[in-house]
Amino acid sequence: MSEEHPSCCAPSRPVVGISAPPPVPAAEPGRHEVEQVALAGGEFAMGDGTGDGNTGDGEVPVHQVQLQPFSIDATSVTNQDFERFVEATGYRTEAETFGFSAVFHLALKTEPAEFMGPASGTPWWAGVRGADWRHPGGSLSDLDGLDDHPVVHVSWNDAVAYCSWAGRRLPSEAEWEYASRGGLEGARYPWGDELIGPDGEWRCNIWQGVFPERNDLEDGYLTTAPVRTFTPNGYGLWQTVGNVWEWCADWFGPRYYKFTPGEDPRGPSLGAARVMRGGSYLCHDSYCNRYRNSARSSNTPESSMGNAGFRTVALTPPA
Repeated sequence: MSEEHPSCCAPSRPVVGISAPPPVPAAEPGRHEVEQVALAGGEFAMGDGTGDGNTGDGEVPVHQVQLQPFSIDATSVTNQDFERFVEATGYRTEAETFGFSAVFHLALKTEPAEFMGPASGTPWWAGVRGADWRHPGGSLSDLDGLDDHPVVHVSWNDAVAYCSWAGRRLPSEAEWEYASRGGLEGARYPWGDELIGPDGEWRCNIWQGVFPERNDLEDGYLTTAPVRTFTPNGYGLWQTVGNVWEWCADWFGPRYYKFTPGEDPRGPSLGAARVMRGGSYLCHDSYCNRYRNSARSSNTPESSMGNAGFRTVALTPPA
């Protein structure tokens, strides 16, 4: 698609100045229990080679990238995983500190007085007081039955704080795309080029229906799905596209691919927003087709929303 697709990702949090990851209280080293996938690294073609990229996202040119071996989480970090971190450290997320976060309008579970109104430019998002990782729809929601769903309402800074506790790091954007491709060179999706399976089944958690008013729930989910839903890719990673956006380590630069180094790129040295990858349960081709291996988006590091989480990478290469 040559035209620019507006972003349905989420509004940015209005914060003056540059934020940094809140300190993690002293504690024993964290127990990161997400299954690991050891990847050999090597060379791959990074970027959009199918013409599906969105103008302004900077998915081109396709360029060869060489990566060292690394180990990455098979799934997004879950509510249960994040709860272990919070219980060990007493950490408060930025959504809790600021007192509000962004919730999709059909997922609201909040008192009327806590509704702050629709976001400018993306009215399907609302600022909601009391929305946070424990209350994904607002103060009247909870995590009952959601232990194995991806944690959401975590900012980039929150994800980095978790990594600090767990002895991990966020993946680089190049590592994320290499892992998502699952060994399929140039494919749109982790499983190939066709969105729908041969029997008409959905292969990822995205929007069906008319965005943003009606979700037909053909894939079974209005918001998040358990992290081990659908089928893993060729490397054994689950749901790298759809479900939730995943924070990457890199600053976002729409022209970065024109100048990126060929070996282990780590993004621009400075920026205003951090890279997010993979799309979410809100993506629909009529509005936002970013549920692809090469698709990119971004948000400010202190922003949080009901459709973004993260997965992590080991600090040392696999043996």
